[in-house]
Amino acid sequence: MKIDRRFFFKTGVLTLAGGLAAATEQKSTPIKEKMKSINLGTLVDTTLCIGCRKCEEACNRNNDLPRPQPSFQDKTVFREKRRPDKNAFTVVNQYPGRPSADQKKTRSTHVKVQCMHCLTPACVSACVVGAMSILDDGSVVYNKTICLGCRYCMVACPFDVPAYEYDRALLPRVRKCQFCADQNQNKGANPACAAACPTEALVFGKRTDLLTLAKDRIKKRPDRYINHIYGEKEAGGTSWLYLAGRNMEEIDLIKMPQISPAVLTEKIQHGIFKYGLLPMAAYGILYTVMLRKKKNETKAAKKNQEGEAQ
Repeated sequence: MKIDRRFFFKTGVLTLAGGLAAATEQKSTPIKEKMKSINLGTLVDTTLCIGCRKCEEACNRNNDLPRPQPSFQDKTVFREKRRPDKNAFTVVNQYPGRPSADQKKTRSTHVKVQCMHCLTPACVSACVVGAMSILDDGSVVYNKTICLGCRYCMVACPFDVPAYEYDRALLPRVRKCQFCADQNQNKGANPACAAACPTEALVFGKRTDLLTLAKDRIKKRPDRYINHIYGEKEAGGTSWLYLAGRNMEEIDLIKMPQISPAVLTEKIQHGIFKYGLLPMAAYGILYTVMLRKKKNETKAAKKNQEGEAQ
């Protein structure tokens, strides 16, 4: 049966408009921001990082991840930019120095990369079964026992962090930094990477205290730091915060909106599904199509009868 394109387009537009209208009625989203005063976090001072990779080693050891070959002392890994994957929840990248105002080349910058543990995590919002969740201290954790493997969390993450075990035929998992939180023992964030850092480039503590510390460092050494704390507002705020002595984008700390993607997507999603609007619209379309089909079949049968009678 041929479906009228104008009818289909008109119905689709009305359905979308209804969903967006319902979305505007939403006063708040189900994913609430945790109390920022009690959130834990880690401050990464990239001006103090020496690229020793002790944080990588501690992370792999604490999470029973495989050791790389030849070893964590291998500095050739800095030749290419790396991303966290199923066998490495955190990696350190090196960015070459650049000429300063007096034409002297500044030293290289090393930047640790891991899950940012957003205050309003898009991965949690996108997970349809609650396999991703956020603890009271701000740790964004994963529950493999209820994961469906849909990988919506991977699509939703604005920092492109979650990895997937594609090579694991049975029960593949989503893999990422869990802030060294242990739900089985009711233990919150306690990152092994921060404890292993020899230069205190990683400082773990309350997020509010870390913000105060970062602002104090910037105030005391404006010649050392740019006046920006990455993660304070990016993507709605993150538990991992960064200080740097150069433009953030030069070290792949990309620009982010100050609103979490979860806030926008939830408004649209829950607006569309509010009061069963989308299912009702779908049934309405099917019902209309069936009526049109039945009407066309009736006309065809009547025409055939008239032809036989003649």
